[in-house]
Amino acid sequence: MPVTTDTAARRGPYDVLFRHVLARLDPEQAHLLTLRALSLAHAVPGAPRLLRRATGTPDPMRPAGTGRRVLGAEHSSPLGLAAGLDKDGELPLAFLDLGFGHVEVGTVTAKAQPGNPRPRSFRLVGDRSLINRMGFNNHGAQALAHRLAAARRTERGQRAVIGVNIGKSKITALEDAAEDYRFSAGLLAPYASYLAINVSSPNTPGLRDLQSVEMLRPILEAVVDESRSAARRLRREVPVLVKIAPDLHDSDVTAVARLAAEVGLAGVIATNTTISRPEELRAERAEIARIGAGGLSGPLLARRSLEILRLLRAELGEEAVVISCGGVTTAEDVRERLAAGADLVQGYTAFIYEGPGWPGRIARALRR
Repeated sequence: MPVTTDTAARRGPYDVLFRHVLARLDPEQAHLLTLRALSLAHAVPGAPRLLRRATGTPDPMRPAGTGRRVLGAEHSSPLGLAAGLDKDGELPLAFLDLGFGHVEVGTVTAKAQPGNPRPRSFRLVGDRSLINRMGFNNHGAQALAHRLAAARRTERGQRAVIGVNIGKSKITALEDAAEDYRFSAGLLAPYASYLAINVSSPNTPGLRDLQSVEMLRPILEAVVDESRSAARRLRREVPVLVKIAPDLHDSDVTAVARLAAEVGLAGVIATNTTISRPEELRAERAEIARIGAGGLSGPLLARRSLEILRLLRAELGEEAVVISCGGVTTAEDVRERLAAGADLVQGYTAFIYEGPGWPGRIARALRR
């Protein structure tokens, strides 16, 4: 996707920073530096208010009733942050102050794990895309529960829409996956605005096999059971969604949708990254081969993500929630997903290329 002069001008200083500094760093190192910088900035007294003012983000303490209501919560913008950027829930409130309507933290696993060997994150700059094979590196469900509990003790944190994306621990056998997901759900449901079941990452061996209806059913049932137990204690619902891959055949998408409805899920998130390498990629094939395995994200996912969104909406009807993710860059992209039946939209890769002002720009354009 070419970068127009207008787009580059809107990014301004970030475009210069990205091209001359961040793009020269290993993508994972750049990611960690960005998180640290945002953490330091957000910790300065008065900084959250300044961030909201700079990005045009509404005051989170404003009277209720002015946002989009989905999954039992109000969203100041339909665009949220997809899982993967804030794996350990370190900065959900800071990302909300940048203009996202919700933040999905994770993917987190029952047991802490280091993920795959480095290097494991790669840029395709000409395609404004990423390839990653991170492998669910995270500090574990218990550590995330402590962080979210601290956030929820504040008035700001109580109002925040924070979803939690849970995955299978790498050392857990596929036949024990349901109990692995149950453990994480039990720990995290009390602090989650919703739970997202990740069975679609290409970077954990065998994980995508769990998308088959036979293997998926016990996992969905286990997490729904934990969410209902938490709901009885908390006296509020903890919606559950499942996140699926763009590489599923249409018939499998339909089968997962039917199972989700049957088990009582709130809805589906579509889609995760793809293992395909479309011919439309501008990157040299030798470079793609050098990078190797991993999930591709970026604008080239848009077409398939939109197709799956329409399939899901047709199968699930109007009651279920569908969150559309994959290839979203502009406000027009978000409008197109909403028009096609999405209740909410998520982005990740565009944030890397467009910079911290991106979610606020999208939110303002949608409000106009």
